[in-house]
Amino acid sequence: MAKDFLTDIQTIRRRARQHIDKGSVTPGYRGQLKTILRLLNEALATEIVCVLRYKRHFYMASGIHAQSVAAEFLQHANEEQAHADEIAARIVQLGGEPNFSPDGLAARSHSEYVAGTDLISMIEEDLVAERVAIDSYSEMIRFIGDTDSTTRRMLEGILAMEEEHADDLANLLTTLGSKERGLAGKRAAAKAGAPRPGGKKARRAR
Repeated sequence: MAKDFLTDIQTIRRRARQHIDKGSVTPGYRGQLKTILRLLNEALATEIVCVLRYKRHFYMASGIHAQSVAAEFLQHANEEQAHADEIAARIVQLGGEPNFSPDGLAARSHSEYVAGTDLISMIEEDLVAERVAIDSYSEMIRFIGDTDSTTRRMLEGILAMEEEHADDLANLLTTLGSKERGLAGKRAAAKAGAPRPGGKKARRAR
């Protein structure tokens, strides 16, 4: 025998008319709303900090390989901003208020804002931050489970993008590291082959 619908449709209609000021949060919502709103505001702060860090790295990138790496930084910054917008919109849907206050932003964020001193260290810091975000979103998704499928799906989409970012940065780090080692080798070879002061020219003058 087919399984009956879990809740009588008349009951659903009656419940829908109750507390209509709560918008999408119906009596059937099973998530721990207060905790989920706190986690989403922490995720929002994390994304904002990531945007700020990527933007700094975009503008501060310098060196022979800076152009292509800076383009990657900018793309990631724009995608993190889109994540922040998604999260803020979901917070409002759940009846909360997105916290954009700069006060305590770094404390709310799961990832750190580390400027980096050169191109390699910038990539490394961004990769560390992406790995923090991956773990954080994974835990949030497990916590929410099937109690709030809309929020879970949103976080799963963001998680997938963070994993792509981490993969991009890891590849950049490997590629750039190889190129830097190659340049260092060429500079060392050129230096070794350069005439030494007091060499042949100096001896001819005697």
